[in-house]
Amino acid sequence: MSTAPKTPDTPTDDRLPVTLPALADKRERGEPIVMVTAYDFPSAQVAEVAGVDMVLVGDSGAMTVLGYDSTVPVSVDEMIVLARAVRRGLKTPFLVADLPFGSYEASDAQAIATAQRFVKEAGVDAIKLERGGVAVQRARAIVDAGIPVQGHVGLTPQTATALGGYRAQGRTAQRALDVTRDALDLQDAGCFSIVFEAIPAAVADAIMKRMEVPVIGIGAGASTDGQVLVFHDLLGIYDGHSPRFAKRFASVKEEMVAGVRAYAEEVRAGTFPAAEHTYSIDPDELERYRATLAPPAGIAWGPGEEM
Repeated sequence: MSTAPKTPDTPTDDRLPVTLPALADKRERGEPIVMVTAYDFPSAQVAEVAGVDMVLVGDSGAMTVLGYDSTVPVSVDEMIVLARAVRRGLKTPFLVADLPFGSYEASDAQAIATAQRFVKEAGVDAIKLERGGVAVQRARAIVDAGIPVQGHVGLTPQTATALGGYRAQGRTAQRALDVTRDALDLQDAGCFSIVFEAIPAAVADAIMKRMEVPVIGIGAGASTDGQVLVFHDLLGIYDGHSPRFAKRFASVKEEMVAGVRAYAEEVRAGTFPAAEHTYSIDPDELERYRATLAPPAGIAWGPGEEM
């Protein structure tokens, strides 16, 4: 087995694809599950080589890569384009895609049809939908249709306005009970996993005692079975609002800006491209080429002159 350092161009080849039983086994063994979002081929390659367990094509891509003000405007077609790109970059992690707002709420038939598109057209392993309530019924219908579903409770960005904005949920006894009921209802509906977002750690800990499926936390404390962060938040690429729970593990955008600025300066100074960045031509071939090409008016080719 090669011991050469892994880069985005050299995917790992010593890991088995992560499956639903593998995720359940991790939970049983108490082995933390690592999940990250990705929205394109390069970010998927990074996730692959970094060795994460799950990748989410989140509707957060509406803001981080498509420039929308929220997750609400993103369409199914746009999400499928992102999911297809991520699928091409992955071999090992379990791939989940968000069903965007408006693509599953109307009926079970709509929810199943949308989920099927993500499986057939993008090759995802599972889909994710938000909230309890009617979403529980939709989750059950999709599971019954043979497609794995991950639930999502607490702060649900698609309906953040109804929740009072992008803020923690479950901070009163009643709201904590609501979040608990949503989580248990989604579990009963057959969801293979549930995301807990932005809820007090003590509430998450109490709910965890009643959970039987892997729970992935994001701003829900350390008692969940795994953690997920947005790719652009953890790498410092996105300039938008950074939630309290999003730890920055790198400052990639600063490096990107510095690199592009250095490139611009060298172009303007005439130092790029240098000789090592250009291609040569055999002198005899150059002469034959010039013999068939009249020089511009008032200019004569000089001996050995470069074009």
